Amino acid sequence: MKLQDLDIIVTAPPAPGWGGRYWILVKLTTADGITGWGECYASSIGPTAMRAVIEDVFARYFEGENPENIERMFRRTYSSGFTQRPDLTVMGAFSGLEIACWDILGKARNRPVWALIGGLMNERVRAYTYLYPLPHHPIGPFWTSPEMAAESAADCVARGYTAVKFDPAGPYTMRGGHQPGMRDIALSVRFCQLIREAVGDRADLLFGTHGQFTTSGAIRLGQALEPYSPLWFEEPIPPDNLLEFAEVARAVRIPIATGERLTTRAEFAPLLRTGGARILQPALGRAGGIWEMRKLAAMAESFNAEMAPHLYAGPVEWAANIQLAAAIPNVLIAETIETPFHDALIKGSIRVENGHVTAPQTPGLGIEVDEALARAHPFTGEGLHLQMQDAPCNYADGNAFQGGAPAVES
Repeated sequence: MKLQDLDIIVTAPPAPGWGGRYWILVKLTTADGITGWGECYASSIGPTAMRAVIEDVFARYFEGENPENIERMFRRTYSSGFTQRPDLTVMGAFSGLEIACWDILGKARNRPVWALIGGLMNERVRAYTYLYPLPHHPIGPFWTSPEMAAESAADCVARGYTAVKFDPAGPYTMRGGHQPGMRDIALSVRFCQLIREAVGDRADLLFGTHGQFTTSGAIRLGQALEPYSPLWFEEPIPPDNLLEFAEVARAVRIPIATGERLTTRAEFAPLLRTGGARILQPALGRAGGIWEMRKLAAMAESFNAEMAPHLYAGPVEWAANIQLAAAIPNVLIAETIETPFHDALIKGSIRVENGHVTAPQTPGLGIEVDEALARAHPFTGEGLHLQMQDAPCNYADGNAFQGGAPAVES
């Protein structure tokens, strides 16, 4: 069994576009005709340049190789160009190709991927969702409305979710960490207050940020949220100074979660060693794929840390997340995005039911990709998958940042 062909599809979810501006899907085919699907969660460069990176990594380290040799292909890619250190873009390319290899291996053995990485630990995986606008909510005002967020949270709980995430704390700016504005702190507190009132003890609150704050700014905000007992305080400071996470963790009585912008266990390890985070949120299409994150899960066990796979991408990465989550003892919860396009792209082969995802029993990733649908929605824009704001935090007038890929009205 040898890897022979690579195909790359860059598909754009239709409005409103939850999951980013585009998803990079890879399809590998072996010489004996077995196909496998993966997804590269990479946003540092545009999809045209990323296509060239994926093709280069495939040609150098995957083509002609047995898809069983995951560790060998990882070490070759990780060491590419005399590096042996995490590279966000190269590992994004590797991750999608690696996921596709596992899909191939499962299909070749007629077993789900979870059966190949330790067996079934969890028949069902607890899921969470961001709070998204309900059909009657105007999209723009929704992101700064605690009342609408509370209504959306109640709807999620009614559908079976036991955890909801929201991030009203202001802009994600390229200027690095900043002090939160007092209006942003007050708005964040109000979100927690009304959502807690709406869901009571039926659901956890997951407070998201995206590395916006300085260490002291994160502490100020986190301490203000403590009365509402969020399950986590997500990525409170930028990911380029991992030692500072421990300072936040010591000062705030909310568990620290982070990881969506990290790659390989090498970048996660300092968080475990210092106590900077005890909830790890790898994006499998960026962090090194399924096997590398299986290693991270084992490392995390030794620190009483939990895994909460991240998802702001398409359903192929989601499928990989679920396979990993089904096989590890220290999974806390997995992110999900429910849109008609996500569901149609994998023909409904994995779904959230009553707030949980049942471990797939079908071979490989457990999904059937609608290739024609993916090709029918090509990405034609110029933006990156996600982008930060250039302008600084607005302390005078408040902030209404809608995320790194603002929703498009349908």
